[in-house]
Amino acid sequence: MDTVYDKYELVVGLEVHMQLLTESKAYSSDPNRFGELPNTLVSPITLGHPGTLPRVNRKSVDYAIRLGLACHMEIHPWVHFARKNYFYADLPKGYQITQDKTPICTGGFIMIRDEEGREKRIGITRAHLEEDAGKSMHDQDPFDTLVDLNRAGVPLIEVVSEPDIRSSREAYNYLTELRKLIRYLGICDGNMEEGSMRCDANVSVRLKGADKFGTRCEVKNMNSIRNVQRAIDYEMKRQVDLIEKGEVILQETRSFDAAAGTTFSLRSKELAHDYRYFPEPDLQPVRILKEDVERVRRNMPALPSELLEKYTTQLGLSEYDAHVLINEKEMAMWFEELIILTSNYKSACNWLTGPVRAVINERGLHISQLPLTPAHIADIIALVDAGKLSASAAAEKLLPAMMDEPGETAASLAEKLNLAQDAGEDTIRNAAAEVLAAWPEKVENYRKGNKGMLGLFMGELMKKTGGKANPRTASAIIQELLEKV
Repeated sequence: MDTVYDKYELVVGLEVHMQLLTESKAYSSDPNRFGELPNTLVSPITLGHPGTLPRVNRKSVDYAIRLGLACHMEIHPWVHFARKNYFYADLPKGYQITQDKTPICTGGFIMIRDEEGREKRIGITRAHLEEDAGKSMHDQDPFDTLVDLNRAGVPLIEVVSEPDIRSSREAYNYLTELRKLIRYLGICDGNMEEGSMRCDANVSVRLKGADKFGTRCEVKNMNSIRNVQRAIDYEMKRQVDLIEKGEVILQETRSFDAAAGTTFSLRSKELAHDYRYFPEPDLQPVRILKEDVERVRRNMPALPSELLEKYTTQLGLSEYDAHVLINEKEMAMWFEELIILTSNYKSACNWLTGPVRAVINERGLHISQLPLTPAHIADIIALVDAGKLSASAAAEKLLPAMMDEPGETAASLAEKLNLAQDAGEDTIRNAAAEVLAAWPEKVENYRKGNKGMLGLFMGELMKKTGGKANPRTASAIIQELLEKV
């Protein structure tokens, strides 16, 4: 049933700040680390003391080029820096070194899936380099706000999308794809809870079919992708309600209350500070040569889109399986190592996304903490493919045992656990004959066309042989006996 909200179209553009995984800060040699004691990663340069001079972190420039290449962006040959002036307690210099009219990358796009599952291109306006501010903590002291300047000067890339997003689900998918991409690129860990990836959403609504954008509101302070989606949903409803009541939407900055699921006003845009941008006098422009871009391009890691193409075309996996594998970089890299050791790509995928993932989840591990190597799993696959071990015994008994004894080989541990399928053909034939003799009615049903009985016979045979029968051999023998009249 249509509602009043169905008359309107949502228009969203996202601004995403990402802390870069450099060893030092953007313009000083201060360490870039998370979780240290407050105010221990600072120096006169970070604090902006008189007489100190910043210096550009070359790695941050390379990371920006890497992102630009991955997002099909134009990388500009000259990188100019600017000062953005404003006063706040956690900005010790009184200004932020950023880029204003000369971002390092412009244009480009990220491909996502819309609500119907169709591919959609989300345009990117620009990506620019800047430094982070410190962090104000309002909940540590009952009377005062405390300031930790460890984060001040940490290098950031800000990625600004075009207003191409038309639903909160598309926003969710865009952020998910962007986070996946930067993790594959190795430039940011994408951890929103720790603040290494932060998102501001510019939200407006307009009547469907209208060309002109509505008045937008910027929503800040969201610490998860899900909360970005919730904030957009709430903001659309709020703005439509105001329009329907004949009220005016104010252009303002708002924050999101995750507990209440609502947004609230922080400040009016009309009262926003004039940042008085001007060229940073202490930093020379940085020249980016074509050789620099090619050097970064040569060292680019495999991207999710490239792996998806490889897995579905070269390896013959389903699109679903491929997406499961590439969803996490560490999982995909593990699979890449595994397929060097086995050509049974489907089995490798099934093992990694099935039993291996299950045991990881059961033991509360990350895949990087797995005591097994891809060689362990390749050995298990080889045993199963050779008919020396059943898939169920391998998953239920051998894999957990190998987790506890990673120094053992799959073959030696399978032998120690008495899991090997070593029943001879005569033993299997005798067991099959006994099973069929015990179930004459079921045998008759099979011969009348109920082929589903084969599963029953196989199960009984495996019980009789203690799981020692090779399933292929056992199935062939059972069918041979069933066909005899």
